[in-house]
Amino acid sequence: MPLQDALFRPVRAGNAFEETVERLMQAIRLGVVGPGERLPAERELATRLGVSRVTLREAIRSLQDAGYVESRRGRYGGTFVNSPVPVAAPDRRVDPEELADALTLRLAVETGAAECAAGRALGAVERRNLLTRLTECRDASLEEYRRKDSRLHLAIAEATGSPSLTAAVADARTRVNALLDRIPLLAPNLAHSNEQHEVIVTHIVAGDPEAARRAMAEHLDGTALLLRGFLT
Repeated sequence: MPLQDALFRPVRAGNAFEETVERLMQAIRLGVVGPGERLPAERELATRLGVSRVTLREAIRSLQDAGYVESRRGRYGGTFVNSPVPVAAPDRRVDPEELADALTLRLAVETGAAECAAGRALGAVERRNLLTRLTECRDASLEEYRRKDSRLHLAIAEATGSPSLTAAVADARTRVNALLDRIPLLAPNLAHSNEQHEVIVTHIVAGDPEAARRAMAEHLDGTALLLRGFLT
């Protein structure tokens, strides 16, 4: 099917889980795989998306936990889209332009913050603060995660030494958090985010501005994929 081929094309390597979730959500929301219909077989879908079957299973399990699909066993089993498909309450729907604006602002200020922080000669206190916030985020419970995640991103902004940039990151993060509160927390995404956080902080502490900027951009792209998948 040409439309399925367009949606179930190979994903990029950096955020494979998040992009797989986005592709599946697109297919469901656009009705390419409608309520009560079955997704392509696991082996076929993993091949078409260019991801491991482990990654695909994690994505499907996350959508199952969120109520979008169900898995059935047996000869006529597989993964089926639930009927009806969950619909966000009116006050949780997001204008695509509003979402794009929030994500663009966040990309600009947070990649810039990572680059600037890595370009400074950080003192012992600043380094310790970054590493402490990194550990707190990694060890956070699901209930605490978003707050600890925000605090780490703000610590990166603080490491730039610019109050204005820190305020801009805080504003951007506030907008994004309001959007993140509308989508489910996905454990594989949180584990991947923690790995990306460690790479970002490592580049900042090592004083590599370009690598820090690239790592932050890839990290933010993962969040953007999930937000677009669930909210548009």
